[in-house]
Amino acid sequence: MTQIELARSDKLSPEMRWAARDERLSPDVLKERVGRGSIVLIKNKKRKIKPCVVGEGTRTKVNANLGTSRDKLSLKKELKKLQIAIHYGADAVMDLSTGGDIKKLRKAILEHSSVALGTVPIYEAAINAQNKKGHLSRMTADDILDVLEGQARDGVDFFTVHSGITQAVLSRLKKQRRLISAVSRGGSFLIEWMMLNKKENPMYEYFDNIIEIAKKYDITLSLGDGMRPGTIADATDRAQIQELITLGELADRARKNDVQVIIEGPGHVPMDQIEANVTIEKKMCGNAPFYVLGPLVTDIAPGYDHIVGAIGGAIAASHGADFLCYVTPSEHLRIPDGNDIREGVIASRIAAHAADIVKRVPGALDWDKEMSKHRAARNWKEQIKKSIDPAKAALYRKSSIPKDKDVCTMCSNYCSMRTMEKYFK
Repeated sequence: MTQIELARSDKLSPEMRWAARDERLSPDVLKERVGRGSIVLIKNKKRKIKPCVVGEGTRTKVNANLGTSRDKLSLKKELKKLQIAIHYGADAVMDLSTGGDIKKLRKAILEHSSVALGTVPIYEAAINAQNKKGHLSRMTADDILDVLEGQARDGVDFFTVHSGITQAVLSRLKKQRRLISAVSRGGSFLIEWMMLNKKENPMYEYFDNIIEIAKKYDITLSLGDGMRPGTIADATDRAQIQELITLGELADRARKNDVQVIIEGPGHVPMDQIEANVTIEKKMCGNAPFYVLGPLVTDIAPGYDHIVGAIGGAIAASHGADFLCYVTPSEHLRIPDGNDIREGVIASRIAAHAADIVKRVPGALDWDKEMSKHRAARNWKEQIKKSIDPAKAALYRKSSIPKDKDVCTMCSNYCSMRTMEKYFK
């Protein structure tokens, strides 16, 4: 039985019991939310990992993207980046590989990853069609379903499936004209296939077959936003919202068949539209967990997009988004290296935690209170230990220790906290 199926049968699985303890929720509350689909436990039946718990009342989670391209093919480097992502606190990773031996890399990541793994199966299906049949337009529905089955059998925990891109959505996109038509790579594969073949999206047409595979392995379906805006000028437009309406209908179908679902969201969105995007998703998709890329709140900061994404992520999560896909400094410029991975994970974790304070997630504020107590006492060892990136905090402290080691070099002997300690201790 799947997790949602067990919850609806009033049964607590070992994964639910663990999740309830870890999230400081009542087991019955967590079970009820899993049954409704507002919480998902992301874990393939075949994996021996703790599930990635995403949704209502839980800590905001962070995903890190990995993967090769035609120009960057090193398995060794991708496994190193995997360990960096996990070390710095990623709750899940996605393998977005499009270059080299995709199957070999995926199996290696599964073998070495202690966290949930997601994929975008249309990548492998389209690349197989290109390599074996000469062009992705010759890809068939069976080719896609075979890839889904194979990845599920390998142990993948969640799939991005771009099932919301329909001919009706494409018609809307053509009529309204965007500044950037589509930036979703998986979405672009399917759009090209649909336009060349003049047929409906096979991931929409054969969605029931996708549900069957997901149910067999208890894979969470991440319903992908192929129409996500790639510039803030295109945010919250008709194509995006029409796709979201379709995703809501597909989410209902999946849950009725005991398959867990999350909904992927934009993208590039100005700050004043983020709350509306979260509200619309929750309304249209039955309070399904919302998984957002960023969002990126401006388009002008290549090299600093981890900051741009953290701003958007904090706002989105504070209004109810549940899962943040990190953005690295190298977004839009190159494939990320290890340092980019670290910067991206930390930036998104900061955003997630800041939002958890607003959402009053159990225990979130306690971390800040502990840090503040150590700061007031100038307990540098414990401040460093409690920081989100202890290694960086330790490096900064070590690089500039004043003569009076009780203080820092910012205020030196004019330390406000030490002064106030005399009068308010």
